[in-house]
Amino acid sequence: MQSSKFGTAPVFFTAISTILGAIMFLRFGFSVGTVGLMGTIGIIIIGHAVTIPTAMAIAEIATNQKVEGGGEYYIISRSFGLVIGSTIGIALYLSQAISVAFYIIAFTEAFKPFFDFLFSKFIFVPWLDWLLHQMQFVAVPALIILTSVVLSKGAQLGVKALYVVVVTLIFSLIAFFLGEPVSSDIVPQKESVLSHPSFFTVFAIIFPAFTGMTAGVGLSGDLKNPGKSIPLGTLAATICGMLIYILMAYKLSISASPEQLADTNNLVMSDIAIQGWWIIPLGLAAATISSALGSLMVAPRTLQAISRDNVIPIGKINTWLSLGRGQNDEPYNASLITVIIALFFIMMGALDAVAEVISIFFMVTYGSLCLISFFQHFAADPSYRPKFKSKWYISLFGAFACFGLMFFMNPGYALGALILILGLYFVISYFNKDKKNIALIFQGVIFQVSRKIHVFLQKSDKEASKSWRPSAIFLSQNSFKRHDSFNLTRWISHKYGFGTYIHHIDGYLSKQSHLEALQAKNRLIKIADISKSEVYVDAIVNSSFKDSINQVIQLPSISGTENNLMLLDYNRSQVQELDVIIENFKLISAVKFDIGILATSERQYGLQKEIHIWITRKDFDNANLMILIAYVISAHPDWKGGHIKVFSIFPQDSIENEKERLLNLVSAGQLPISLNNIEFLIREEADDSKAIIKERSMDADLLILGFLSEELKHNGPEVFAGYDGLCNILFVNTEEGKEIK
Repeated sequence: MQSSKFGTAPVFFTAISTILGAIMFLRFGFSVGTVGLMGTIGIIIIGHAVTIPTAMAIAEIATNQKVEGGGEYYIISRSFGLVIGSTIGIALYLSQAISVAFYIIAFTEAFKPFFDFLFSKFIFVPWLDWLLHQMQFVAVPALIILTSVVLSKGAQLGVKALYVVVVTLIFSLIAFFLGEPVSSDIVPQKESVLSHPSFFTVFAIIFPAFTGMTAGVGLSGDLKNPGKSIPLGTLAATICGMLIYILMAYKLSISASPEQLADTNNLVMSDIAIQGWWIIPLGLAAATISSALGSLMVAPRTLQAISRDNVIPIGKINTWLSLGRGQNDEPYNASLITVIIALFFIMMGALDAVAEVISIFFMVTYGSLCLISFFQHFAADPSYRPKFKSKWYISLFGAFACFGLMFFMNPGYALGALILILGLYFVISYFNKDKKNIALIFQGVIFQVSRKIHVFLQKSDKEASKSWRPSAIFLSQNSFKRHDSFNLTRWISHKYGFGTYIHHIDGYLSKQSHLEALQAKNRLIKIADISKSEVYVDAIVNSSFKDSINQVIQLPSISGTENNLMLLDYNRSQVQELDVIIENFKLISAVKFDIGILATSERQYGLQKEIHIWITRKDFDNANLMILIAYVISAHPDWKGGHIKVFSIFPQDSIENEKERLLNLVSAGQLPISLNNIEFLIREEADDSKAIIKERSMDADLLILGFLSEELKHNGPEVFAGYDGLCNILFVNTEEGKEIK
């Protein structure tokens, strides 16, 4: 069992001691000397345009949910889902681990005045002189000692040390602000390595000075009330740090020349401050060692939280990294990995380069946190009720600022970070297929977008466009006996239209039949997923198929536009299935639906290459709808390489007019039919149209024929008979002629 938790003060002190840290002492003068007072204030403003929205986002999210161990990682993973969350979490962990190296390297700068004094007073043998000049001479032992302290004493020691650090920082800042301008006689030791850096290069180096505001979030698992402590501590530290930096920029600008400030080899603050020769190095040492201490506490906890979510591909590694020791569950093994990473970057020894890497990874994390806040606002989830509320446009601005600034700061590092994150995502996603890639936050956003689109489409002027597109609803009771009807629905809804497929279940609605309907719906969803279709599926329970027809034709369209095409099916070898369709034909046509009746056969859709359309004088009004449906179906990849062939059967006296009409449409490019695929047939009175169709279309893969309401009324099932041995046939009827545009 864990011991007592912390309050708000540790969050504030952890954040402010990290904000007022290495960059403030070592590179803030460099910024003022390089880009000037206004340029530095611009950097402060731009930097806080990122950190303040992020601080507000963290405060908002933390007051809505219980923030457990892992801090920022916990927030991201529980909002974006474990796959995306752990991907960003690993990037966050790397930035925290590299930060350890960054602060240790900066810590060694505090010893520079001491070693300069030694070299001026004593002469050393060459190898010792070389060793003492190496930054690693101090950095590596400091890392080892600090790690030992953290592992043996834990977070409690770190929090106690914060108070000493803050007091030291206060004295350092007072000494600095009370100091006198530097004498113009003091000249830079040598020219700065970065003599003419760009504004955004300086920004990338300075930005880590503003990132400390999230340091306290990493203690979330050790706080009594994270929902209260994180917002108060984080926002207070952010605003306090911004004000101090603005005052510092002004003080530096009036206290030293640009050349003196731009010299990265000189700790210019020590020249300005009262007793600066020892107070400023002491403040630098205190600030950097506390920041390193904070990073050493936070980074292993992030890695421990990631491993406990079991997202790392090798299970034994998850188990090993997740192990904690002692009553406070100290992440011992995760700390060892963190030290190894830090040691690698310490050996590199380039402070400015490490600062740029950290900035990029922090930008990814901050952008993600702002996106979460924005999505939560947009999703309008009733369960999202934070005590502290930011504004959606502030969060959106913060997200854009983060991802945009990445490429302004260092395009190479930014691209490398994105490649790394994408690689991590695909690896984690591959090995964690059971975990959701899209969390509830995205579902909420999709819901809101869908809702607004539906309302817009319903309110829009339906007369604005005369062009026809199918909004088809297919009702079938044979969904799992044959897939012909489902395939037709997915072809129609692939590109140009929208399809709803509903499975009918005979019976009365009860707990058992409702469960059966859910199972059928899940089966259909699986079929839709496997076939990569864009069909909305459902199941309905009714005492008769007739009742389901009556109910379905009154359903509102899922697409937001009215349903306009009703599709039904029957097996040509089981004519009794056709009877219920004919009985309800008048009901369906009464609500102005176009109607398609799919007559299935053993040949099904054959090779899916040829669609034959047969146009006769009797179904002249159906011709355009038949052509449009064929065109929509042929756009599906299943029919790739196929073609549409039109047969037009008319008496001698009208065939020339019909021929001219079709040829005009084709020549205008409005029909995807080659002139060679249109055949005009003269029908004599004694000729049997069905016999001609059987002869010409025996090898077709789908036939589309028209039929008239009056014909069905007088002849009944005979309208659909006489096509034995042919492929599936779609019989089409429209009450209103369609215009092909």
